[in-house]
This record gives sequence, C-alpha cells and structure tokens, in this order.
Amino acid sequence: MSDDAAVTSRPTALSDLAHAYDIATHYTDWQGRPVDVPVETVEDVLAAMDVDVTDPEAALQRRAEEPWRRMLPASVVVRQGEQRTVAVHVPDGDPAELTLELETGGRLDLRQVLDHPVERREVAGRLVSEATFEVPTGLPLGYHTLHGRSGTSTATATLIVTPDWLGLPARMGQRRSWGLTAQLYSVRSHRSWGVGDLTDLTDLATWSAELGADYLLVNPLHAAEPVAPLEPSPYLPTSRRFFHPLYIRVERIPEYVDLPPADLDEVRALAKGVHERLDAADVIDRDTAWTPKRAALELVHALPRSRGRDLDFRGFLSRHGNALRDFATWSVIAQEHGTDFRSWPAELQDVSSPDVNAYADAQGDAVVFDMWLQWVLDEQLQQAQGKAESAGMSLGTMHDLAVGVHPGGADVWRLRSTYATGIQVGAPPDPFNQVGQNWSQPPWRPERLAEVAYAPFRDLIASVLRHAGGLRVDHIIGLFRLWWIPEGRPPSEGTYVRYDHEAMIGVLALEAHRAGAVVVGEDLGVVEPSARDYLASRGVLGTSILWFERDDQGRPLPAEKWREYCLASVTTHDLPPTAGYLTGEHVKLRDRLGLLTRPLPEETAADEEERESWLAEVRSRGLLPEDADIQQTVEALHRYLTLTPSRLLCVSLADAVGDRRTQNQPGTTDEYPNWRVPLSGPDEQVLFLEDVLASARAAALARTVGGP
Repeated sequence: MSDDAAVTSRPTALSDLAHAYDIATHYTDWQGRPVDVPVETVEDVLAAMDVDVTDPEAALQRRAEEPWRRMLPASVVVRQGEQRTVAVHVPDGDPAELTLELETGGRLDLRQVLDHPVERREVAGRLVSEATFEVPTGLPLGYHTLHGRSGTSTATATLIVTPDWLGLPARMGQRRSWGLTAQLYSVRSHRSWGVGDLTDLTDLATWSAELGADYLLVNPLHAAEPVAPLEPSPYLPTSRRFFHPLYIRVERIPEYVDLPPADLDEVRALAKGVHERLDAADVIDRDTAWTPKRAALELVHALPRSRGRDLDFRGFLSRHGNALRDFATWSVIAQEHGTDFRSWPAELQDVSSPDVNAYADAQGDAVVFDMWLQWVLDEQLQQAQGKAESAGMSLGTMHDLAVGVHPGGADVWRLRSTYATGIQVGAPPDPFNQVGQNWSQPPWRPERLAEVAYAPFRDLIASVLRHAGGLRVDHIIGLFRLWWIPEGRPPSEGTYVRYDHEAMIGVLALEAHRAGAVVVGEDLGVVEPSARDYLASRGVLGTSILWFERDDQGRPLPAEKWREYCLASVTTHDLPPTAGYLTGEHVKLRDRLGLLTRPLPEETAADEEERESWLAEVRSRGLLPEDADIQQTVEALHRYLTLTPSRLLCVSLADAVGDRRTQNQPGTTDEYPNWRVPLSGPDEQVLFLEDVLASARAAALARTVGGP
C-alpha cells in the first residue's frame, strides 16, 4: 500500500499541506497493516519545516506559489543525456533569457521552447508568466550554473548533471570480488594506543590483499567529541565530513622523529600508560586512549614542519576552507563550554555571529591544532589507501557513511539551517526491533538541501571518498524517505518524510564517479521495493544478508535468485558474528534487554525455525555435513555465497577469527556495551592484530570465498 492509499479522518487541508511537503499521513507497517499518523505528529513535523499550521489552507497556497515567487529554482538535477526543461518566472510581458556557464568554463545560450504554452499566475497582486527553456542533452557531468535575465533583473541556479549509471569501476573488470569488513577500533595491535588506528588499517589491508581481498570495509571513521567523554557509537558522530583523530598513529607522523629527548620520553610514557591500562582490558575504552594521545599530538604539533610539508598543510586548509575552520572552532569552544552547542552561551550558538569569529581569532593556535589533526588524518588515510592499492586491492578502503549526526555537534552547529529542530530520526517497528528505533539524530530538511544545491551532501561525499575506493551508505533508504520522530514521542508515533531521491542519489553517484568508487547501499529493513529497483537502475549496489534473504513465501531465497549488483554477506554488525548467531545469542540478548514483544519461548522457536530453514538449504547444496561443527558451518554458509551472482562478497573479520560477541544491539545505549567490544576468538579471549595476521582460521575462510 502506498503512503496515499489509506483513508484518514484528519482535516483535508492539513493532509493536503502534509503531502505538499512530502510528509506521510499514513503508511503500512511491517505486518502489512495500514496505520494513520497522529495529527499531532503531522503538525510537529510541519512546524519543524517552519510551516505555520494554524491556517493550513493559507499555508498550502503559499507552498504552491513558492516557485512563482522566484525567477529560477535554486537547483536543478538531471541525468546525463536526459531531456529536461527549466522554468523561468518573470513579470508577465517581460522578456526572459537563460544561459548556462559550464563548471570547466564556457557559456551556452539555452533555447526557449516556443511551442510550449506560457502559463500565468497571479502572485502577491501581480501577474507572473512562466517561460520554458531546454537543457542540452550533451552536457558534461558536474556542477554548472544557470544565469537567468529579464531586463535588469538577474538570478542564478545550480544545474547538476549526474551519471545515469554508476556500477563498478572499470578497473575491477567483470570478475567477482570479495573483501573483509572490520570494526577498526576493535582491531588493536600491540603498537596502537588501546584502539585500532589507521596504521592498523594499513596493515590489515595489506594482509587482506595477500589473501586475495579487493577491499576492506570499515566502520564510520567520522569525527567524535574533541575531549572525553567520547561517544562510543561510530554512527552518532559530531561531524560526518571530518574524521576522528582517535585513529591517528602518533609515531607515524613525520615530525615525530624530531621530538626533543624530553618530549620523546613524555610521549613514550603516555603510550606506556595506555598500554598498561588497556592491553589486558576486555573493553574498548576510548576516553582512556584519547586523552593521553591528544597530549602526545600536541607535543608533535608544536614542532616546526619542513617547507614542503608546510605548503602541503596550507593547501589542505585552502581546499577545505571555512568548513574546516568552523569545525575546528566548534571543537575549541566545546573544550570550554561542553560538547553540545545547545548549552553554550547564546552568543556562541550561531556560527555566523561576530562573537564566534572573535572567539576563533582569540583562540587561533587551538583552532589551528584541530585543523592540523584533520591534515594528519588525511595523510594517514592516504597512506592506508595507497598501501592497499599497491598490495593488489582494486578498491582498497571502503568507508561507511552514518545516517546522521549528534544534534549538538559540529555539523548541526555549522549547518544549522539545513537541519530540522525538535525532530529525531529512527525507524518504525520491524521484526527485529518491534518497538521501533530512535537514533537521536536530527534530519536534513529536504527543501533546504535543494535551496543550497545539495552542497552539504556533495561536500560530505567528496570528503569521505577522497582516499577510498568505495562507500557503504548506512540506511540508504533515508535518501528516499526518513522516519521523523517529534521529540518526546515514541518511535511508533513518527512518520515518513520523503526526499528528492533523484537528486540525492544523483549527487552521490556523481561524487563516486569522480572518485572512481563503488557505492553500496544498506537497503535492509522496511524498504519499498521501488526503492531497490531505483537503486539498481542507477548502478548503486544493494546489500544482501544471508539470514534475511527470503522469497515471498518466507523460504530461503535460492542462491541463483540473489541480486547481481549487491554486496552479499552472511551477517552484519547489528547481529552477533555467525558463530554466535547459530546459537541464538541475538534472541537471548534481546530478551535480557527487554526488547522482545512476544514471549521468549515463542521468539526462540521462531528463530530456530528460520535459522534451520537456511541450514537445510545449505545442506541441500552438499555444502554442510549433518555433523558439522560451528567452524565448518560458518565456512559452509560463506561457501554458499559463492553460488550467488552477487558481484561483491563480504566476510566479517569477526567470522574469520571465530568471534561470538555482538558489536551492537539496536535499540539500546548503555544497557549493552555497544561499539566497545574488542575482537576476540572462539574462547572470548581478546585478539590483537598480530594474532589476526597469523590466523590459519581466517586464511581458511578467505580461501572459502576467494578460491585457492
């Protein structure tokens, strides 16, 4: 059932107004039942878009007149080769001209479609006419500028030409590829400071390449708070555009070798203290790791740089411009006033205020330090990608893009007008989270993104893909519609808000094309089939998790019927590793945490039945003996993936080493140590990266998916 199919008793004007802003007033739940959205929810969501709901009819008229009040739309997104027109609004009787300035230089006069009827409308007491111009079909990919003119009046708009099809980079050829996925923070080496870092990423990538892997997918490396306490979830960052300095390897910074003896002794003492406290700990303690690491980084930063490296740093600052300075300014203010800008002094809550600029100038050295941290991260990310490629990987690092950011963090502070206030995103109830989810993140306002020509989104994607061969987009369905939950309401009382997916996916594909990268969309959960079809039509890969792949009758989907353009794996980070899943650990854990909506015996029986149906399917292919142990079963399930047409196969590093423990339990915060569980073996003894690199078990699983 579509969003518009159900009948609702709410006032017609309010429903029409909601639909004008792409807000659902009803939807179909995971059990196929129609649900009416509470009137209060609809009103709250409209209010978050600055819509006055006291007179819905008047608000609806204002919405209809918006395009007619401006000469040009703020942005136009087209596919390369697509036949499109652009409407130009001018006072009735006045001339209209439209030219196009290409991103790479050059200018074109656009042709008015003379046989197109000229529409007219009275707006604010004056008659406005609409002239239509044709967009040439042979335009190059990129961000171009439309220039409108009518007499002495002018206007500009951004024309974004996107790839019709993205697909896989040509360097991958037609062969199937496989890779590993890892929670980088959990893969500590004996040299890293209590948390897996970018040097560990480099070593893990070169080892993976030796096993035949083409990529290494890691958790989001987005920036967190600048000081403890640090948010453990990589999916609730303070900024998605910038990276987390926690992942820096201090000793790999070139200036480290120039430390004076006293400073070198201090850095080594700081590192030793971290190792003494954390090496034997069965927990990832970011706070204990970061505080001394930051102190060490301050010592290295104080050293002079060579002329060449100083030029490189200045070039980095120039490339990132005000966005980097604003991010660093937020970080410095956060160290004094707390990491949620909503609690700061009023004069510092507005990034554009003179007080903020004065603060940044007064704290110039501290601001430069935080910008320097991002430069060091950029350099070490480049090294990791370069080593992965030189070791033989066709893609190298594949980054993960979180759905959103912390409501009091740097991105919301510096891009305040593009985020909705009083709203949090999440997910409606589904089979695995039957009370729904609230991710505590504010959503982007779709109409504001269009106003700024999707600049925040395109800058974000370009930054993440700067040193990467791939991008996994968590909850990619959020580029089609997001579940908005007004603050103070449970997840079940949210509603869907639609985005211009043609524009969002188009910009995503354009930036990936420029980076020569593949895009994988995590399209699990409650997903409209049309969304999956659309992603496939644009060459964006989907995600297939073995346990979730079933046909319309609920039976395991035979390997031959899996999607070709997808990343296929046995498990995901929101489930236990396969060794744990086979024993029903996810059901037991959800019961302990109070997340089940039906009795434990009933849930356990249903889970066993679903799991056994898949094991029977694998046995039917002759891949799994009846008396197989856990390790043999894990290998058989991965061997089944090789029967599918899926172009990318993915092996969890946790599965490769026999880990059993869940990294994340959706629907919880501190009830479970989410994102703080170190990598361990079958006996739950902590493993270090050095153990992984010597693991015969991991090598055997790699041969299972990659051949001899």
